[in-house]
Amino acid sequence: MKPNMRIAIIGGGVAGSTAALRLSGLGAEITLFEKAADISSGPPYCHLHAGGNLYREISDEQCLTLLRQSIDFARAYPYTIDRRPTVIALPVDDPGTPEALLPRLDKLKKAYAELIESDLSNAVLGECEAYYRLYDKQTARTLGRRKPVASPRTPDEWMIPALQELDLDALQFPLVLVQEYGINLFRYAAGVTLELQVNEDVTLRLGTAVQSIEACGDQWYVAYSDSEGAHSDAFDYLINASGFRTGSVDDLVGVRAERMVEFKASYIAKHDAYRGTLFPEIIIHGQRGTPKGMAQFTPYPGGYFQLHGMSRSITLYDDGLARSSDQSAQPQLEAHFIDKLDHAWQLSEIETRTRSAIAHVAQFIPAFCCAHTGSKPLFGAQQIPGDDPTLRVAEVVFPLPRYARCEIVKVSSALDMADAVLKQMVSEGIVENPDKKQFV
Repeated sequence: MKPNMRIAIIGGGVAGSTAALRLSGLGAEITLFEKAADISSGPPYCHLHAGGNLYREISDEQCLTLLRQSIDFARAYPYTIDRRPTVIALPVDDPGTPEALLPRLDKLKKAYAELIESDLSNAVLGECEAYYRLYDKQTARTLGRRKPVASPRTPDEWMIPALQELDLDALQFPLVLVQEYGINLFRYAAGVTLELQVNEDVTLRLGTAVQSIEACGDQWYVAYSDSEGAHSDAFDYLINASGFRTGSVDDLVGVRAERMVEFKASYIAKHDAYRGTLFPEIIIHGQRGTPKGMAQFTPYPGGYFQLHGMSRSITLYDDGLARSSDQSAQPQLEAHFIDKLDHAWQLSEIETRTRSAIAHVAQFIPAFCCAHTGSKPLFGAQQIPGDDPTLRVAEVVFPLPRYARCEIVKVSSALDMADAVLKQMVSEGIVENPDKKQFV
């Protein structure tokens, strides 16, 4: 590596913070710029996507990629994982069938077995044979009469509270229980912040906005501002990991790219009667963008739940998808979204959309209708490289020498993204090929 090699990473979300940790230890000085007061403050995430079973519409290839990436992520950041399975169900009026899910589940189970055979440390999703399990209606009713256990361990024990609360007459059978765990964004932010703060190779600049970037020879001159004023530094390599504002950095360096940005929100509800119950995550498939869009019920301690409803009155918005233009690589969201992102929500909208989310889930979990608003929403703008809104895996490109643009759609793609950047730096002769290392 060039002596005193300096790397600037713009954006302290999962992509930027993962890149900083991956590239540390190589002899470079890394500066991580984050506009917000803390890292990982972008779109909410709650699901590991170990197989992509939330998405019927994506390809098997993407699902297999998500499985591998999720296993890598769980190994790298074990403290972020909520180790509880996910129930997948279809409403009785859904045009699909549970049987249509089985070929993909079998492919994923086989792929998981192969990953474990190649490295026993990949067995982070439990036993391969238990990757998924089916429950017919009779079994579900029988199991639902059992007393819940305080600390569920087996698939059946996890299913008991779900079966007791779900309206089984509203669902097709069999139900699927799959080992798609959760990701806790709060533990990610706290743990990775500590990792970065003690890492001698990384300077973490929170509350710092990049104002301009200029190329001069083999260096990038980055002007930025923080609470102490305006500053400028020179760097040898630039990594654009600025989330939905990736296009703004492209504009600063003179690169054009086609991309989309979609504003999404999830809502926090509290149900006091569920405070002591350990639920699996529950996914009810649906038709995206319609009133019957997917319902997602994600449990947290203390009776709190994160809710998604993939309809225009809950998680999605009629004007929530923006595209880049010939004039700018940055898609322009409507002003009311920027106001939410940079300032605050209107309390009336929080209440209205949270109540809509509660009602959406209560179609299938009737007793949940008694839940109430528990907190402000978790929200953000999700970037989508190119023009395919079903894309769920990472894209990294290198449109200029010593410049990487990192766009991840799901957080589990971050490790592949970071390794792709490192591989490119090796190919450019910037760093020597290091031994592959774990993050933590």
